[in-house]
Amino acid sequence: MQEYQYIYRKNFTLVVIFLILITSAMAGAFFLAYNLTSKYVENEFASQKIDVLEETVKPYNDFFQNKIPEISFYQGYLDSAQTSKYIDTIFRKFRFVERVIFYDAEISNHKIPDGIRVNNFSMGPKSVYQFGRDISRDSILLYKNDRPDSLFILKTGDEFNKMAIKFSGFIELADTAQALNDDDRFSVFYSIRSNRITFMNIPRREEIKVYKDLMYKKRPSSPVYEMDMLTFYLNPLKLEIINSHPELYQYISIKPLVYESLENDSGFMENDLPLSGPFSDYKLYFSSGKDFLRKEVNSRFRPIAAGLFIIYFVLVLIAYLIFRNLNINSKLFKLQYDFINNLTHEFKTPVSVIKIAGNNIRSASKLSDRERIHYGKILDEEADKLNDLMNRLLSFAQIENKAIKLKPESINLEVFCQNMIDSYQLKYPGFDIECDIKDVEYFNSDPVLLGSIFQNLIDNAFKYSSPDNKVLRIIIQKVKNRIVFKFSDQGIGIPEKDIRNIFKKFYRVQNQYNQQGSVGLGLAFCAELIKFMNGTITIKSVVGKGTEFRIELPYEI
Repeated sequence: MQEYQYIYRKNFTLVVIFLILITSAMAGAFFLAYNLTSKYVENEFASQKIDVLEETVKPYNDFFQNKIPEISFYQGYLDSAQTSKYIDTIFRKFRFVERVIFYDAEISNHKIPDGIRVNNFSMGPKSVYQFGRDISRDSILLYKNDRPDSLFILKTGDEFNKMAIKFSGFIELADTAQALNDDDRFSVFYSIRSNRITFMNIPRREEIKVYKDLMYKKRPSSPVYEMDMLTFYLNPLKLEIINSHPELYQYISIKPLVYESLENDSGFMENDLPLSGPFSDYKLYFSSGKDFLRKEVNSRFRPIAAGLFIIYFVLVLIAYLIFRNLNINSKLFKLQYDFINNLTHEFKTPVSVIKIAGNNIRSASKLSDRERIHYGKILDEEADKLNDLMNRLLSFAQIENKAIKLKPESINLEVFCQNMIDSYQLKYPGFDIECDIKDVEYFNSDPVLLGSIFQNLIDNAFKYSSPDNKVLRIIIQKVKNRIVFKFSDQGIGIPEKDIRNIFKKFYRVQNQYNQQGSVGLGLAFCAELIKFMNGTITIKSVVGKGTEFRIELPYEI
């Protein structure tokens, strides 16, 4: 009859498929994440230019919104000296302002030389000054109306005339009952053209009412009213470019609006953004090498890659744990299968012997004293085997569940060992056992548990020794605060690959001495007992020469 072979479905193929799937998914995730990061950086290259523009024109906005309107605080009474100080502060703070023309104007109802006249309203220049970073002192005064040799040329008066005409038109239609709104302030008193801004101080409502009266009412010659006008000439190339995203933009420059790069280099990304106001003829021009942007892509991809690696590591760890559990369960299944087979065999043998002896006794019509003693000995020995096996299983379960308690007594080691030796030599006359006790006489411990340890190790030494060399040496000695027991035999030894598993439940070393069955609990039972007694057990073994078990227990409990 064919012997049944145990089968355990490990499903390792599923684990391999799982690893292949997560590896493929991880490779796809890396590819997709890198491409998305590249696209994100490209989109930021196109969108973050607005931040650079805002930072770059921030000084201009400060100049336009805060510095220029300061002229109105003087209400037209600026002179050349005050204007010079005012403009010096502008030159120091705003590098893009290169030149300033100051028009010291006057308003009246009589005709003003070189001025603009609408009805009875006249507005003309009293003096014109020029200020610049590199302008000499001789060229500061451009025009003065009380000097016969001074001419108000067209080039000098162009901005003034345009602003004067616009202001006259405003006075002509002004509603003096209402305050000026922001649209009027901007459209009338500002003139923004390419690379220049002209500003005229904003009069109060009472002054606008006076100017309107001058325009429409005929009166004697009126007083002269002061008016200030300044034209600022700006150079957009002097704007300080603030690269607020150096990780995206390698090169930023200010170029004319019509500028087009002549280099069609595919290794560069380019973009631009037009400036506004007086700089509307220019644009911010951005360019970055693809290798430069690739560094930023890699920098942003690293934490994503790290996260993906962590996820992949966790999934691989899960696969490993599944594989390990399958492997452990496979080994456990084999051990349990062997345990059931061996336990069945261990029970079956003495039960069979008892049954045979019982049948012989029952079938015999008469037993002699010799037969009765023989059968009685058989029944007693086999019953002892069954009892020993049951006690070992129950004791092991009790130790694992911590259901037993240590009952220490003072043990005379010499008497204890001699009793053990006498018992085994009576049982196995050919078994040579010696015990050497050094530096210790009594040991406080549980004699039953200590006896179980001795029995298992002595049984092990007898079982795994050749029939002609069954020798065991026991050495007991005190080392500091611990007592050491050494059991040295000259048996077959234990292979190195089996040593680390020798104290596991149901584990059996496969050899010719183990073919008749072994439950695999002896050494595991010893190890659990020693651990329960707060001790340690170690093993040294050489195949073919023998094995030494070393047990250390605390001397004082």
